[in-house]
Amino acid sequence: MQTETSPSRETLPASSAPAAGAAHVRRLQQAYSIEALRQIARRMLPRAVFDFYDGGAEDEATLRANRAAFGRHAILPRYLVDVSQIDTAVDLLGKPAALPLAVAPTGAIGYGWPFGDVAIARAAGAAGVPYALPTSSTSSIERVAREAPQTRLWFQSYMLRKRDFTMGLIKRAHDAGYEALIITIDMPTGGKRERDLRNDFGLPFRFTPRNVLDFASRPGWVARLARAGMPVLENMLGFVPDTLDSSTIASSVGKNYDPAFNWDDLARIREAWPRRMLVKGVLHPEDAGRVAALGCDGLVVSNHGGRQLDGAPATLDALPAIAREVGGRLDVILDGGVRRGTDVVKALALGATAVMAGRPLLYGVSAGGEEGAARALFLFRDELLRAMRLSGLASARAIGPDLLAPPPGR
Repeated sequence: MQTETSPSRETLPASSAPAAGAAHVRRLQQAYSIEALRQIARRMLPRAVFDFYDGGAEDEATLRANRAAFGRHAILPRYLVDVSQIDTAVDLLGKPAALPLAVAPTGAIGYGWPFGDVAIARAAGAAGVPYALPTSSTSSIERVAREAPQTRLWFQSYMLRKRDFTMGLIKRAHDAGYEALIITIDMPTGGKRERDLRNDFGLPFRFTPRNVLDFASRPGWVARLARAGMPVLENMLGFVPDTLDSSTIASSVGKNYDPAFNWDDLARIREAWPRRMLVKGVLHPEDAGRVAALGCDGLVVSNHGGRQLDGAPATLDALPAIAREVGGRLDVILDGGVRRGTDVVKALALGATAVMAGRPLLYGVSAGGEEGAARALFLFRDELLRAMRLSGLASARAIGPDLLAPPPGR
C-alpha cells in the first residue's frame, strides 16, 4: 500500500552536482503542477536549452496532439467505494513498481543541471520507479549505476551507423547491471527541430555569435556549468560524428543513426541480450505484433515526444489498437504528453501497463536538481492517489476500460 507521505531522499555526493539552495527548495515545494515546474525551468535556462527540451519537430502538431488527446477522454467515477487505502503499485517487466510510471530516456540532461542524469536516477529510485538512461546522456552508463545503486536502471540504445560502437554500449550496460535494454526504432534520421535551428543549438554543443548572448542572460546557469564543467555526452566519447557543422546537427541529433536497421537486426539483438528488453517508438499495431512475436518483454507506444515525424498520431490515440493487438503478451508503456495523475489513469484505462514521463523530469531537474526531479515524481504520485480516490479505485491494477465515459453521442 502506498501512503500519502513523500518518500525520503538522499542528496547527491558533493562531487556529483550542486544542490538547490534552501530558498529554492521552498519555491519547488510551492510548484503545484508539472506546468509550474516547467515555468521555473523556463526562467532558469537559456532559451536555446529550454527550447531543446520543450520543443518538437516542424510545426509541432504532434507535440500538441499528444497533450490534446488526453482531453478527449473523461473519467466516469464510481462512489461509495472504500478508498481509505490506495495501492498505486503495478507489475512492470516482472517486478513491482511503486507507481505505474517509468522515467523516459531524455538526452543532454546535463545542460539543464550538472549531472542531472544521476539526480533523476536517484529521485526515481527513491520513488520506487525505473529510470531509463539514454545513449545521449551526460553521465556515463557506469557513473549512473555507481551513484544510483538502488534504482531499477534501463538502458536506451539508438542504433548508430557504427554497429560495433552500439554493441559496445549495450555490453557496457549489461556489465554495469542494467536490468533492461530499450531499443529505439523511430530515428532512422533526425526530426527537423526548427527551434534548435533558430537558436543555434546542436550536439556536440558549441558557442556561436547567435547563442552566446542567450547563454549570458542566465548567469545562474552559467555559474553552475562553470563549477561543474561543460557537459559531455559521456557514452559517446570515442564516437566521431559524420559532421561537426552546427547547422546540420542542431535539427538532427539522429544524423549518425543507422537508417538500415531492420527487423532482422532487432531479432539478433533480442537473441543476444539475456535480460528484459523493450522496443520504443511503436505506433502501428502490426509492428506491435511483430515486437511481441520476437519475445520482447515490453514496448513503448511513442512518437518521440513529437520530435520526429510531425503529423504522426498522438500516442494515446494509437494505444488501444496496440493493446488489443498484443493481447497481454508483453507490457505496453504509453509515452507522450503525460503531465497529470489523471493522464496516468486514462492511459491505464485504455490498455497501458504504465506510462513514461520524460519532459516533466527534465523540467523538474532543471528547476532544482534532484529536489526538482523528486518534486515532479511527488506530483505524479500525489495526483494519482487523488485521482484514484476520486474515481472509486483502490488499486491501480484494477483500472480498466469501464472507467472511461463513452464518447459524446454514444
